[in-house]
Amino acid sequence: MTGVSERDGGVTLDDLKKKMADFAKERDWDQFHSPRNLLLALVGEVGELSEIFQWRGEVPRGLPDWKEEEKQHLGEELSDVLLYLVRLSDICGVDLGKAALRKLELNAIKYPVKLCKGSSKKHTQINHHNNADNNNAQSNGYLVSVWSSNSPINARVPPVRSRPKRSFWETR
Repeated sequence: MTGVSERDGGVTLDDLKKKMADFAKERDWDQFHSPRNLLLALVGEVGELSEIFQWRGEVPRGLPDWKEEEKQHLGEELSDVLLYLVRLSDICGVDLGKAALRKLELNAIKYPVKLCKGSSKKHTQINHHNNADNNNAQSNGYLVSVWSSNSPINARVPPVRSRPKRSFWETR
């Protein structure tokens, strides 16, 4: 595996996907790259990443008090997480870029700016019923079309309830 191609100063997810596939093929590692194995490896790398922050308390953005070697180590662990995630998505047949964009759009629906700005509440704690834009549509759930680059993404947004609806048997 030689150098990583960079276009306009950036590397795409497709670049990384191809490099990871080539890397595994050259070493005959495809036989070990099942979704389960890749997920467990990813979780292990997330554990290594968390160890870097474990006893530091809150860390300011930009890591101004960190030594260059510490930042380099952080970059290596972040890269391990990213590479396993890209490989896992490839093996599972998920277009990670498209899935991430879709998830951002779904989150924009779950967390409308009018209701969430400056709040860290989970979407289930937000009173969507007070949002005039959603009052009628939220009563029975509705289909929302959100446009992403060239194609619409439809998301079924369930009705928002203050508490889970009980079944007949739970009320007795």
